[in-house]
Amino acid sequence: MSGSGDPDAIKAGIEATRAHLGRTVDELSHRLDVPARARERAYRARDTAVETYRESPPAVLGAGLALVAVVVGVVVWRGKRSSPRRQR
Repeated sequence: MSGSGDPDAIKAGIEATRAHLGRTVDELSHRLDVPARARERAYRARDTAVETYRESPPAVLGAGLALVAVVVGVVVWRGKRSSPRRQR
């Protein structure tokens, strides 16, 4: 602290420190609130998907169908690999 003994300056310094500490505590509590952060990310992802769909529905539907085809292909491929092989 400065060497000034002005009470108004001391009060202003205390208030500034208190405000800074309050912002720091708020930021830390936000960072530690994992469920709230997960909800925020889910809402952002949903909003992005909806906005993308509104801008270009055929592209989104095509990408969705391609994803389903890939998943089905992987499931079928793994099923064939894990089935017992015939011995000659």
